[in-house]
Amino acid sequence: MKLKKRNKKYRLKIIALTGGIASGKTFVLNEFKKHGIETISCDEIAEEVFYKTDVKKNIKKYFKTLNRKKIAKLIFSDEKKKNQLEHILHPRIIKKLKRKLSTLNHELSTAVIIDIPLLFEADVESVMGGFDKIIVVYCRKKQQLRRLCIRNNISLGEANMMLNSQIPLLKKMKWADYIIDNTGKKQSVKEQVLSVLKKIKRF
Repeated sequence: MKLKKRNKKYRLKIIALTGGIASGKTFVLNEFKKHGIETISCDEIAEEVFYKTDVKKNIKKYFKTLNRKKIAKLIFSDEKKKNQLEHILHPRIIKKLKRKLSTLNHELSTAVIIDIPLLFEADVESVMGGFDKIIVVYCRKKQQLRRLCIRNNISLGEANMMLNSQIPLLKKMKWADYIIDNTGKKQSVKEQVLSVLKKIKRF
């Protein structure tokens, strides 16, 4: 996959953060935030969008439920349903993301890191006009499965189904400018965040 680099219209550096389900993206994003970097979470945007009246109406019409756990089971076992949900949500998420970026102070902020879970799967870099840098958070598949089963209270089979719906992390790592290894202790991740932060400030 050839990634599109952003045309530098602003001084603000726009950096995408991605990984896999339960790879530790949120922890990494929060670490960057602690160091004064502007951050945006597409998961939080998706949460806001999901409960918009028109969105709920469309989802209810198609899925016959607004129960997110039930919808998750449907989309991870049915590609057509997954595509339909993305068709409903993604344009609205991108619109809200662009609006958030436009409200940032491009004079005071040097960089913004955006957590985008489906960066590659949904071809977000093309829709957004590219990114200056891409960070991928990595952990082993067995770690993802364990975390998913505990966090979502689901079976190993369901967790596997969710993982298999995404591009493998090893492949995503090939497209990254920076990789944060989340296979070990949190202190190691914190140190890697600091290292990446120094690199971001230099380019």
